[in-house]
Amino acid sequence: MDANLDELNDGDRKCPVMHGGLTATGATVMDWWPKSLNLDILHQHDSKTNPLGKDFSYREELKKLDVEALKKDMTALMTDSQDWWPADYGHYGGLMIRLAWHSAGTYRLADGRGGAGAGNIRFAPLNSWPDNGNLDKARRLLWPIKKKYGNKISWADLIILAGNIAYESMGLKTFGFGFGREDIWHPEKDTYWGAEREWLAPSDTRYDDVSKPDTMENPLAAVQMGLIYVNPEGVNGKPDPLKTAAQVRETFARMAMDDEETAALTAGGHTVGKTHGNGDAGALGAEPEGADVEGQGLGWNNPNLGGKASNAVTSGLEGAWTTNPTTFDMGYFELLFGYEWELAKSPAGASQWQPVGIKEEHMPVDATDPSVRRMPIMTDADMAMKMDPAYRAICEKFMADPAYFKDTFARAWFKLTHRDMGPRARYVGPDVPSEDLVWQDPVPAGPTDYDIGAVKSKIAASDLSVAELVATAWDSARTYRGSDMRGGANGARIRLAPQKDWQGNEPQRLAKVLAVLEPIAAEYGASLADVIVLAGNVGVEKAAAAAGVEISVPFAPGRGDSTDEMTDADSFDVLEPIHDGFRNWVKKDYAVSPEELLLDRSQLLGLTAHEMTVLIGGMRVMGTNHGGAKHGVFTEREGALSNDFFVNLTDMGNSWRPVGDNAYEIRDRASGAIKWTASRVDLVFGSNSILRAYAEIYAQDDSRQKFVDDFVATWTKVMNADRFDLA
Repeated sequence: MDANLDELNDGDRKCPVMHGGLTATGATVMDWWPKSLNLDILHQHDSKTNPLGKDFSYREELKKLDVEALKKDMTALMTDSQDWWPADYGHYGGLMIRLAWHSAGTYRLADGRGGAGAGNIRFAPLNSWPDNGNLDKARRLLWPIKKKYGNKISWADLIILAGNIAYESMGLKTFGFGFGREDIWHPEKDTYWGAEREWLAPSDTRYDDVSKPDTMENPLAAVQMGLIYVNPEGVNGKPDPLKTAAQVRETFARMAMDDEETAALTAGGHTVGKTHGNGDAGALGAEPEGADVEGQGLGWNNPNLGGKASNAVTSGLEGAWTTNPTTFDMGYFELLFGYEWELAKSPAGASQWQPVGIKEEHMPVDATDPSVRRMPIMTDADMAMKMDPAYRAICEKFMADPAYFKDTFARAWFKLTHRDMGPRARYVGPDVPSEDLVWQDPVPAGPTDYDIGAVKSKIAASDLSVAELVATAWDSARTYRGSDMRGGANGARIRLAPQKDWQGNEPQRLAKVLAVLEPIAAEYGASLADVIVLAGNVGVEKAAAAAGVEISVPFAPGRGDSTDEMTDADSFDVLEPIHDGFRNWVKKDYAVSPEELLLDRSQLLGLTAHEMTVLIGGMRVMGTNHGGAKHGVFTEREGALSNDFFVNLTDMGNSWRPVGDNAYEIRDRASGAIKWTASRVDLVFGSNSILRAYAEIYAQDDSRQKFVDDFVATWTKVMNADRFDLA
């Protein structure tokens, strides 16, 4: 034994740890074969990382939460002394607001990803973004409260509630609060935050032309890698308020905010708290993810802090925006519009604006020593509020009506912090506002007491084909995205603008099907939303029967029909499908391959890899391809829910060859005759080793029933994805 220990301690010997297999040093499959289809994005739905177990229900735990006691504890925290991290002006409000804001502020409208809904800011890369400097301290300040209330409050909810309580403790009447955000337990590492490989790389890299903000790469919203919104010093760090205004407008629009909401958020966000740059930024330690183990998850160690809030360094800018940084008042406007401003440098060397000839009584006190007055500051984005004509007009309206400003800000803050939670039906707690807001995509409750069997019989007796029934229900449901819980079949918005005219919905076919289904819904007192889904179920049942399998697709009534007045049509443009691998369609050629687009759609739908696989096989053989295209319809009995797609895909009597950019022929090896045609999406289920493993399962002779059962289960999952009332 001693000899073996000597060998292990011998520096000349090989390390006994199996590097690569157990550590981060080995090359991955994607390192070896970078063109392989990476299915990791679908594994985000894997529950194995959740330590709370499959029977844990956060909604049930919330029922046990003493909300008033929690709020009382959080209010006390704002001004409780914490020896290990000093508070600005003796109040943690500004820090907690920034934590909540930066947690929510990653939301982007284009794909619904980002936002506060899952507590993703706890993990890399977000926990170590330069723009999130020292927010690790804010979460640790909340830890005693999280420890006390345990699983009755998620981190995601606690972080946003901290921002609300901070504002309330400083005098703002907030609009409300909804609990219900469930924590994730590993980072959403496959969310695309940009292609840059360095923090704060020049923003030119994500624009075709940085002078034209609308040329920013989709789905990105922030102007640089590691920032939440815009560079506070100006475009690429060069102060120019009018250029910054253009970036602010585009960035906030991509985060679902209009000009008035943007101006309110900028003013209301900077009415309290301060920036931090009173020292040497180069002296800071590594970010949390880069720090060594003794940091215990804390980063940006400041050797010059000395226990003083006024010595903190975060963004590099230094100073408060208002005279009273712990009071929600009109002080932001009073200073911004009450003085002329000139460019200056912070102690850390950052560009910022300072007032000319300011009166001493208008200067905020030092963050640590109230006997000392300090110069207030504005960022380039703040100056944009004054110099951009549209923003200035809005600010002047706010100044003329302080009550209107406070209400507008409270509503914008509520939207910012709840935008990715989906419909109001998902909100929990005593402070949920009763008002329906159009950005919540409201859906009225639908009837449940109609004769479902009679409706199905009427649909089955119509002349609509399996493909028409299934495709219409699919198109209605496929808009759902779990990133922000928008879209889906509930509401029947497929009959409203803009969805009824989307190319991907085949408007002519859609109009034909709706003309049949609408009178049926009216006759039996059902919602059209329910009838559309029932029609799809009827199509699936017919297709299964044609394959020799009798099944009944599960159905839960209660969907409602939204109206035009309940629909912010412009905000639905981002939900328009420009590709749908399940219906073998892409609107045009894209830089991203069709199979990569399929993964993105599947992840938003909440599908696992095997669920995606079984759906593809079933949709193909039922003939639901867009425009009736025949790519991937590997069957002689189109319209039957058979496993023929997988049987013929894996048949080694075939050979495969490309005949176009996204077109392939499948030929009989012996005769050379063309048997089928296919797209890349079809063939990837035979070429990718993981997907082929699933395809082979469904191709087996003993899997015909399993295939139908799995298809029905996954179909039902998609149809019910937006039925939050069933959770």
